[in-house]
Amino acid sequence: MKSTEFRGIISYPVTPFDLHDGSVDVPTLNRLIDRLVDSGSHGIAPLGSTGESAYLSDDEWDTVAEASVRRVAKRLPVIVGISDLTTRNAVRRAKFAESVGADAVMVLPVSYWKLNEAEIFRHYATIAEAISVPIMVYNNPATSGIDMQPELIVKLAREIDNVTMIKESTGDIQRMHRIAQLSDGRVPFFNGSNPLALGAFAAGAAGWCTAAPNLVPQWPVKLYEACEKGDMELARAVFYRLLPFLQCIMKGGLPTTVKAGLALRGFSVGAPRRPLQPLAEPAVRELAAVLGGLEGG
Repeated sequence: MKSTEFRGIISYPVTPFDLHDGSVDVPTLNRLIDRLVDSGSHGIAPLGSTGESAYLSDDEWDTVAEASVRRVAKRLPVIVGISDLTTRNAVRRAKFAESVGADAVMVLPVSYWKLNEAEIFRHYATIAEAISVPIMVYNNPATSGIDMQPELIVKLAREIDNVTMIKESTGDIQRMHRIAQLSDGRVPFFNGSNPLALGAFAAGAAGWCTAAPNLVPQWPVKLYEACEKGDMELARAVFYRLLPFLQCIMKGGLPTTVKAGLALRGFSVGAPRRPLQPLAEPAVRELAAVLGGLEGG
């Protein structure tokens, strides 16, 4: 299995769509990835919920995965989100991601029917058997409808060799403490709940998986660096300055709000894919205001 260290700010790029025909806009994706790589991120994670993975055809998904890995070009580690309703297609995506050079894959168990723990375990084990790169277990019941308890998550990490990282996105800081306790601190966990970033680092998170760097790349990096240095006074100051923005992008929905924010920055990435709708004008004004509050920082 590859040995790549994942820490720090893991940035989720949106997936740009052509303004005229709605197809995936690879040149704009390339420019966006360059911005994220050059502005201090420590890793890139295409094809998560921010990247509208659920709304892409298999061909489009393959295009974004390959283009993203190629554009990063080993400048940073790349974690490709390979989640799918079926184990079969999740395996296909995982194998494709590995074949194009991804350093790891991220797996969110998604299902129309509620999965039991044995089904979840087999889903991860089957994916792990098909690839040699590390797997990040992703728990986000708000989007998947499946809530994995810390005991199950740590079991996955202990019993499946490829499972080496955890992304916890329930917004419950006690989950992170429990994961650290159950794993004896041996399994790195990442925060996936934006407003919980400060508490997560205080709980020992190895990093923060976030869409925020699409719009304010310097602020998440400042927070991480302050926490790494143990300067919690600075970390609190940075976090509370950043918090209104984090709350704003969560309230409006990440793909919708980030794409609106990029348009405000003069960087057009097209509209979100239906059924998602562009951000409403009052919310755009609110977003502009919170972005203005971070200028010059």
